[in-house]
Amino acid sequence: MSRSGTSVLAHGIGAQHDLPLSPFYAFAGAFAALFVSFLALGLLWSTSRFRGDLAGRPVPAAVQRLADARPTRLAARVLGLAAALFVLLHLLLGPDDPDRNPAPGTVYVLLWVGLVPASLLLGPVWRAVNPLRTLHLLGCRLLGRDPDAGRPLPARLGLWPAAAGLLAFTWLELVAPEPASTTTLLFFLVPCTAVHLIGAARHGAGWFGRADAFEVYSALLGRLSPLGRRPADRRLVFRSPFNGLDSTPQLPGLVATVCVMLGSTAYDGFSDAPSWITTVQTSSLGRTTTATLGLLAAVALVAALHALCTGATRLISGRLDRPLTSFAHSLVPIALGYLVAHYFTLFVTEGPRTVMVASGTDNPAPPEPPLGPGGVATLQVAAIVIGHVLGVVAAHDRSVRLFPPGRAVAGQLPLLVLMIAYTVGGLSLLIA
Repeated sequence: MSRSGTSVLAHGIGAQHDLPLSPFYAFAGAFAALFVSFLALGLLWSTSRFRGDLAGRPVPAAVQRLADARPTRLAARVLGLAAALFVLLHLLLGPDDPDRNPAPGTVYVLLWVGLVPASLLLGPVWRAVNPLRTLHLLGCRLLGRDPDAGRPLPARLGLWPAAAGLLAFTWLELVAPEPASTTTLLFFLVPCTAVHLIGAARHGAGWFGRADAFEVYSALLGRLSPLGRRPADRRLVFRSPFNGLDSTPQLPGLVATVCVMLGSTAYDGFSDAPSWITTVQTSSLGRTTTATLGLLAAVALVAALHALCTGATRLISGRLDRPLTSFAHSLVPIALGYLVAHYFTLFVTEGPRTVMVASGTDNPAPPEPPLGPGGVATLQVAAIVIGHVLGVVAAHDRSVRLFPPGRAVAGQLPLLVLMIAYTVGGLSLLIA
């Protein structure tokens, strides 16, 4: 099997530590953006302006009818099921070579990375095309069961199954010895499919919204989409992404899920550093064990910083219900910034290449990136900085809603420190 193909698919942009970027200007610009945003918000934004699920302007009635039409929903289900069958057949019958088999690229690029722009544009699209939901629905139809019927999920379970599934998938992508091997993918996807179908059979279709890593991942990113649904009347609305973000349910496991998104992407960038490559190759624990510990340490570090920040915020501002999850929504745009910075080049090069392999072209050359090194560097820094600024805005609006007026700004200082720490880490991974 082609190790070069495996390496490209298993990591985002590859080794980009030589990007033509001045560290001074990158850090200075990022700090200036964060501080100016923080000061401006403190002076000019004294009351909460986001209304969460209550906000939004209804889309035209024709668009609503088209989105909710049975043929539209059926087409989405058929598309998802056909794509899953396509991947399965190529994993079972195709060559064990990512240069000639489109299945690895479909999973790692078109699905994993492609869900980011798709969810940003259209909302939680994976729910509509999820082949596991379709299989569960078909099984219920055959058995004459209500697909939503089942034992209620324990409230304390929250999103923890999705966080675990997300960590497992990122381990497969970033740590597994042969992530693009057809055997490896089959050994991962088949048990996951079985677990989710058993879970849905026991708890109903609501299982997927809590436990399916891809569905939760798409739903969180979809909070930043200009399209959303009001839960009260199921109307499709145009809304500010901040209102979508503000409506993020504060469920157990939300912090863990976002920290996996952040930590795994950070590890992806760090794993290309020559010092880490040497550590992995020379470790007495072995490559896989060392890399696994590195991935877990990256996620744990992100989670520990968030826990310290929320603890300090509670200490400064007084009593705060659900301190860990109250500001977890502000991490979602930061995670998005990391994802764009690390996976943009992969998507625009390996995405078309995967489509060409699927169409029958044998070992095609990927297209040239649309941006040169300078453009890529600018995009990466901008994505990380903008993600953090959006996080500052989301956190500020939540602060002025939860804290007394005299403590709202002071209570955000730990959050600002956290944003700076994440910014330093993200930029360091790009230019170190």
